[in-house]
Amino acid sequence: MVRYGIITGLLSLISAVQAIQKHPLPISELKKQIQTKDALGISARQADLQALYPEYNLSTPIDHFHNDSTYEPHSDDTFNLRYWFDAQYYKPGGPVIVLSGGETSGSDRLPFLQKGIVYQLAKATNGLGVILEHRYYGKSIPVPDFSTENLRFLTTDQALADTAYFAKNVKFEGLEDVDLNPETTPWIAYGGSYAGAFVAFLRVLYPDVYYGAISSSGVPEAIWDYWQYFEAAATYGPPACVETTRKLTHIVDNILIGQAGTDYVGQLKAAFGLPNVTHDNDFASAINGGIYGLQSLNWDPTQSSDSFFVYCSKVSSDSVLFPGTEERRASIEELIKVGGYEDELDTLANRFLNYIGYVNQTSVAGCSGSQDACFTTHDAGFYANDDITQTWRLWQYQVCTQWGYLQTGSGVPEDQLPLISRTIDVDYSALICRDAFNLTKPADVEYINRIGGFNISYPRLAFIDGEWDPWRAAGVHAIGLPERNSTTEEPYILIAKAVHHWDENGLFPNETTADLPPAPVADAQSQMATFVKEWVQDFTGKY
Repeated sequence: MVRYGIITGLLSLISAVQAIQKHPLPISELKKQIQTKDALGISARQADLQALYPEYNLSTPIDHFHNDSTYEPHSDDTFNLRYWFDAQYYKPGGPVIVLSGGETSGSDRLPFLQKGIVYQLAKATNGLGVILEHRYYGKSIPVPDFSTENLRFLTTDQALADTAYFAKNVKFEGLEDVDLNPETTPWIAYGGSYAGAFVAFLRVLYPDVYYGAISSSGVPEAIWDYWQYFEAAATYGPPACVETTRKLTHIVDNILIGQAGTDYVGQLKAAFGLPNVTHDNDFASAINGGIYGLQSLNWDPTQSSDSFFVYCSKVSSDSVLFPGTEERRASIEELIKVGGYEDELDTLANRFLNYIGYVNQTSVAGCSGSQDACFTTHDAGFYANDDITQTWRLWQYQVCTQWGYLQTGSGVPEDQLPLISRTIDVDYSALICRDAFNLTKPADVEYINRIGGFNISYPRLAFIDGEWDPWRAAGVHAIGLPERNSTTEEPYILIAKAVHHWDENGLFPNETTADLPPAPVADAQSQMATFVKEWVQDFTGKY
């Protein structure tokens, strides 16, 4: 979610909003998850939140399903499932609002307890707000290492069972004498992205435990080859940017694929300043960061990157914006001709130079050491590492076993031009599955889709999505699906011009302005508070 300089900053922003990762990631970026992601504690930037919200643990079974051979050998042990809570607005009869931590340390979610969606819903309903960490992430680790065998308990089913077990067994400090059992108190789950699908499944599978759920940018349709990730950029991106990116990518593919084994491949890599990237698919991945930037756009300026529109403004400009690229003009013009676009040479030459300049500025310039070390995904020795610090293995394992979402160029229909190279195919994207986990078959997305899928629907299950979200294509608001009526019982809200779970963020009262949050986000958050209050009223018969 990979690059250096500007794109590395983009990656940190993606992490900040806990989005599903770009796939595949170069090993250099996976290594950063070892070095910078504190799998055993809260990050330094959240030290103030740790002081404000002490962490607690609930002893939870490692294995909830002793009749399922998937988990053999079974375990009778327990582990500490970490959580945080805020009871400042709680009054008797109020709900418990649980935010599912998803594929990150639960401590990363604390801002939503302080001023985001959990804070807002708890305040609106006199509720108790909770952040619940997902098993294997953060400190909620049930195993001594992350070997493939010990990852067998990292499944959506086990984590859902954890979440139900939590509701039925937790006692909140200071509220030990308050009956918050799901039989007497409405429990409402919220999640964004993977966690959005997760809480939707929670509502369907444990309806007697969780009275309602809100899926924000949820992805209930698991997809192995998720080439549709780029549908949002193609549909809502600046038209000149989209057209140019498609054509330049087509030139790249006509050389990498159509001229494979010739000197033109080396000439192309050298033009981008990447002559020493060994594998053609690694090279293609190294130059595609700009089009990925849409997901990092957020209404909250502290969480947002405008890298997508910066990229688009560069690549669609007819003026040379990077004068240092002029020395490569003759080479680029030859490559454009070889790539099949001689008729558009006058238009595409300057745009290709700007593309190269952008890649050099955001990727190449920040790479110290060998280029393969910066950009390769090929290293079986690295993938063999499975000690407790190798937190990169966690979501990748879920990708490889159950969820998929390999973002390819090869899956785009042949009558369309892709926005990333067709050399980024399933075989390349699944390399980590083979080398890290010895998994050679596609993820079992059919199992996930039997629980969820595009048509998932249930009383008191809300879906909130962003119109421009690259993950929209894996959810109930996917373009081409029938429109649903939005009701209090089953809210169905699409936030205009929004991207990935924009409703989750919030501001302190002194931070709000006439434009922040933007009206569509504020309206969605207001609707959420309204329908959750009605759900609670339905449960209690009063409110």
